Amino acid sequence: MKNYLKIAVQKSGRLSEDSLNLFKECGIKVEMGKGRLRTVSSNFPAEFLFLRDDDIPGYVEDGVADLGIVGENVLVESAKQVEVVKTLGFSKCRLSIAVPKETSFSLPEDLHGKRIATSYPRILSEYLQKNHIHAHIHEISGSVEIAPSIGLADAICDIVSSGSTLLSNGLKELDSIFRSEAVMVAHSGLAEEKKAILERLLFRISSVQTAKDHKYVLLNAPNEKLDEITGILSGMKSPTVMPLAIPGWSSVHSVLKENDFWEKIESLKEAGAQGILVIPIEKMVV
Repeated sequence: MKNYLKIAVQKSGRLSEDSLNLFKECGIKVEMGKGRLRTVSSNFPAEFLFLRDDDIPGYVEDGVADLGIVGENVLVESAKQVEVVKTLGFSKCRLSIAVPKETSFSLPEDLHGKRIATSYPRILSEYLQKNHIHAHIHEISGSVEIAPSIGLADAICDIVSSGSTLLSNGLKELDSIFRSEAVMVAHSGLAEEKKAILERLLFRISSVQTAKDHKYVLLNAPNEKLDEITGILSGMKSPTVMPLAIPGWSSVHSVLKENDFWEKIESLKEAGAQGILVIPIEKMVV
């Protein structure tokens, strides 16, 4: 029987979409069907299980799944013993405490003696203890935002992405207590054969992530300015320089980090670079 890596993915929602898109970018085919709870890739030794996000850490801890993609908030709240093998950089959000807009609460200390509704009692409890706040935690599983308006709580602690849900429920953010993104977790006792498959998968993911953080740049440069321009462009090792048909000019090719991009482009223009082309990179193997 073929040795598959069993990967647990959230069965619906933004995290599910982002996870499946990552596998697609890694060249791994995942055939989806309505209501399907498991599928095997046709071009990579992986079987995908589609589960509730809250169940994924437990499935991985128990070895039912070898890997799982889950939000850090869910992972920390679950307290399951799994290994984080990769941070994925998508599905970013924050866990925040919010209160009704009409209240005078402005500091975390204002929560002393108050009732806070949340689906994340563990994370909230750690925050309250760290800040020496004595409040009452009401654990509820859904519709946390309405808790103050129906008299269940004085404040809430819930996941925030854009903040629009808070506004629509008459709430304001008091404090952000935990920042989360998607992570890939693994069972602690993977067999060597599955570890080898995992390394192949992590290599592909790293290549995709690195490509997103870089841009490929082509430009024309006067030869008397080549030293200055190539000094600005660090590249993967060093820029590629090729002569143009026009005497005294060269074509320079290199790679720029996304975070440095605009500053470097401005410096290149000041140094005399012309005809600057910027191209996205699909994969980048370093």
